[in-house]
Formats: sequence, structure tokens, C-alpha cells
Amino acid sequence: MSQIDSILGIDGLEVLRVDRGSAIHVWAKPKRRMDCIHCQYRPIRIKATHERTLKHTRQGNQLMVLHLSVPKYHCLNCNHYFRHPFKGIRPRHRATECFRLEIFEAHDGGISQHKLSLTHHISSATVERWYHHHLNKRISELSGRSCPIVLGIDEHFFSRKQGYATTLVDLRNHKVFDVVLGRSEPSLRRYLNRLPGRDRVQFVVMDLSETYRQIVHHYFPNAKIISDRFHVIRLVNHHFLKLWQQTDPVGRKNRGLLSLMRRHRWRLSEEQKHNLGIYLDQYPILRSLYFAKQRLNSLLLSRHLRRYQAKKKIKRLTRLIQQLSHSPAKSLAQTLQSWLEPIVRMWRFSKSNGITEGFHTKMEMMSRRAFGFRNFENYRLRVLTHCGWNGIFNRV
Repeated sequence: MSQIDSILGIDGLEVLRVDRGSAIHVWAKPKRRMDCIHCQYRPIRIKATHERTLKHTRQGNQLMVLHLSVPKYHCLNCNHYFRHPFKGIRPRHRATECFRLEIFEAHDGGISQHKLSLTHHISSATVERWYHHHLNKRISELSGRSCPIVLGIDEHFFSRKQGYATTLVDLRNHKVFDVVLGRSEPSLRRYLNRLPGRDRVQFVVMDLSETYRQIVHHYFPNAKIISDRFHVIRLVNHHFLKLWQQTDPVGRKNRGLLSLMRRHRWRLSEEQKHNLGIYLDQYPILRSLYFAKQRLNSLLLSRHLRRYQAKKKIKRLTRLIQQLSHSPAKSLAQTLQSWLEPIVRMWRFSKSNGITEGFHTKMEMMSRRAFGFRNFENYRLRVLTHCGWNGIFNRV
């Protein structure tokens, strides 16, 4: 292939003429007559020839327009008629696939529709249509994937009218696996029944949601539930602040005391410990609950433990839960006891749902930029594009 023939980047074309003006106009035709696509008979005759005008990739700052002579063949053996096919050029399209992909990647990279309409001489509606075509093409390829081995499940708010949605995240590859409207078992039943590869899920990281726990037990039979450390610590702090409100409603409203109570004790200075100790001496029950909360949080924050290390800490944790069960924090003790096994697993497991929460922040920013979504499928398409795929097509 000569250099002038390779300027198009399309195999099997012979360049006849090139005119350079405000745009680059290239006239080309097929290099050779092809065999019959139905019976592989050769030779076949050319019945007619028509010209197609297509937009092609830009050379520098000039748009390339391809004038392609397309022969129509007639096979004398099987009496079939067909037109010459070209790789990278689809029938009845007025632009090559390279040009459409160039528009998609530019718009996905942040270039506005108005700017692309000026530089590539197409309308804004065409940019939007091509963009959605490539998105749907990629999402259709992703739809047949099997469930990841390590799955993160959490909910996030979608809209006032349609409520909440459930996010499924591949924690091993840091990608959103899917987004499903609803957060209850009846609303997710149809999707989960058709989900491929549910048996291959080994671990599910989630918050302390009883609904999601029942869903995992029913639809992911081989998965082990692992509690998310952030939600466990938040549960402990929430119960402690609630008990503090019952003990001293006035002190609970003090922002300085609230800041000291919320922090871990090992992060307080000596002066802060002294000031907090003066306040706790007035309420002996609150003092004992405060130090129990600190011991509990120090246990729950343990991570990357070996098996023998986890066994030692399990005994300490169960003794502390038993002490809490005979105190005003009995409801907290009951919750920790019911979730004891998933909580213990988080000591050995390195992943958390922080990846999922980060994707939720990104989804919220997408909704703000779009001023909200009315159609959930459009929202799901945008989420999977920006959070479940790198946005690059390897081949056309």
C-alpha cells in the first residue's frame, strides 16, 4: 500500500484524487473486484456504480470528506445482487465509524456539542445521537457480565418520585457493576433472579441493613457477609449520643463537649482529657458508658489481623457485648450480637464500602450537572459509562 492510499486508514481502498481547500476531499474506489459473498463464485460482473459521500477523520484542522465509488455486483452463478462492503463503513451512514468514534471520545472528554458542531460540521443533535449510540453499544457488551467475586451493596437516593436505588460495585476492580431501582426485596427480585453468576460471589460488603442481609442469604448462597467498618463505628457512636441525650440533655447541646465525646480518646490532648474527665465525674453511668465505647471502638478499628489474633479479640469483644447487655446500651448489644459474625470478618478482610460511597459522591455530582434525572434508564446508562467503564473503545 502506498502512502497516498494509507491516508484514509481504511483497508482495500485506492485513492484516485485529493483536493485540498476548506476541507480535504478524497475520491477513492475499491482496489479489486471481490468474490460473491453468497457462493464465493468468481468472477462476478459490476452491474452499476454509485457514489457515497462520507465524513472521515480530521487531518490537522481540516475535515476530510470521502467520495467513495461503490460498485453493485451481480453474481452469474447464484443470481444474487449485493454492494461492495467496506470495513469501518456501515451501510446508509453518512460518516465512517472512525469519525463517529472521534466525535464520541471528544464529547466524552468534555468538549461541548456546540464546539463539535463548529469544528466537525455536524449538528448538536447528531453529536448527542452518536454519543448515545456508542454508550448503548458498550452497555450492551457489559450487560452479559457475571457477578464479581467481591461485591459491595449499598443504597443511594435517586429522586423524590422514584425513591432509592441499589448500587452493586465490583470492589476488586473498583468498578460499578450495576445500578437497580429500589432497595427492597420485592423491587429487586426480578433483577436478582436473572442476574448471571450469583453463585460465584464469595464476599459481600454491606452496612448493617437487615433487608440487604436477607437478600444476600437468599440470592447469593455462597457469599459471606462482611460488615462495613464505617457503619459499625457510626452505629456505636449513634447509640452513645442517644444515651447521652437521655442522661444530660443540656450537656448534649454543648458543641465543645460534643466534639470531645465524638473523638477517639487516643486522639485527645492531655488538656482535653482533663476537661472531659471533669465533666464525666458528674455522671458516673455516662462515664462508664464512655470508656466502654472507647474500648469497643478500639476493637472494631482493628484490621488486617491474622487468624490467631482475631480469635483473641473475639473473646474480648464478646465479654464487652455481655457487659453492655446489662447496661442502658442493651439495644446496641443486641445489634452487635446479631451481627457478630460479619463484624468479626471485617478484621480479616481488607476491602470496605468506602469505594461504593465514593461512587455515590460521583453519582450525586452527575445528577447535579444534569439538574436531576427523570428517566432511571438514562441515569443508569450515565452511571455505568462513567463509573463502570473507562470510556475507551479498543477497536471499531
